[in-house]
Amino acid sequence: MGTAGRILAAGCLTATMAAGMMAQGARGTTNQALIQANAALLAGEADKALALLQDVPQQRSEAAEARNLECRVRLTLEEWDAAASACEQAVRLEGQNSWYHLWLGRALGERAGRASFLSAYSLAKRVRDEFETAVRLDPRNAEALADLGEFYRQAPGIVGGGTAKALDVAAQMDKVDPARALELRSRIAEESKDYGTAERDLKQAIPVAAHPAFQWMGLASFYQQRKRWSEMEAAIHSCVSAAERDKHASVALYDGASVLTNANRDPALAAKMLQDYLASPSKTDEAPAFVAHLRLAKLKDELGDPNGANRERSLAQGMAREYRPKSDARH
Repeated sequence: MGTAGRILAAGCLTATMAAGMMAQGARGTTNQALIQANAALLAGEADKALALLQDVPQQRSEAAEARNLECRVRLTLEEWDAAASACEQAVRLEGQNSWYHLWLGRALGERAGRASFLSAYSLAKRVRDEFETAVRLDPRNAEALADLGEFYRQAPGIVGGGTAKALDVAAQMDKVDPARALELRSRIAEESKDYGTAERDLKQAIPVAAHPAFQWMGLASFYQQRKRWSEMEAAIHSCVSAAERDKHASVALYDGASVLTNANRDPALAAKMLQDYLASPSKTDEAPAFVAHLRLAKLKDELGDPNGANRERSLAQGMAREYRPKSDARH
């Protein structure tokens, strides 16, 4: 991952946060522009969302939510500095909102991942502070707990990380989201090269998950990293089947397509998974539709469909005209 700051970046959001983010985005919102901007963000219509946010009145609570939404749009566009600036404004306006501190931590994590070593060190401490504040303000915020646990797991002790702290967070998550508590323990075991325990924890997460398509995808990713191809493919097919039964789990298809692409396996299935995600009514900003269209374009080129690839690129441009990917955007 490069510098210490790089391993702290939390921009690749965990697949299971989709439902929570949709609820957070709509909660307490009365301004129609905010409602529409949130819907545009979730649909991957970045240009439309930014235009709508310009019309939001500057009352304190609405301005805070508008800046948080802008931060999330900027993150999808990989505009890390602008995202962090918008999130900082949201926190200044409404400092007791757990979600705003969580998103600021994520935006700062992305900045840390691209900063010099000394800057990354300073930013890493701020990331930790924001995640810890998000958890303190709402101890049942599963997304904040998950990101804090990942920070502790990956970060060196000099900036406040540590396996023992990550395990403490996993124990807290047992009461809030037991599936993700098992996923965190799995990653801790994997880091220690205890692959048997890591696999066992991932498998145990599936039956206790509210949306098991995500956990099947996580297991597929584990097998992909171990080059256990037949098991990876079986887990991918289980992910697809679970997503077909769960309208809130379509983003798992987006992530599963990335697993196949990273493994250079079955581009036709990866393309179908992206198409199914794009056709679903439950898209999210963690898997921006314009990025999905661009990934699908690459797959269609690979599959010998240049006209289809051009259509996908045109659709992506219509959603985010200024988007210039600075990374592969893969999880």
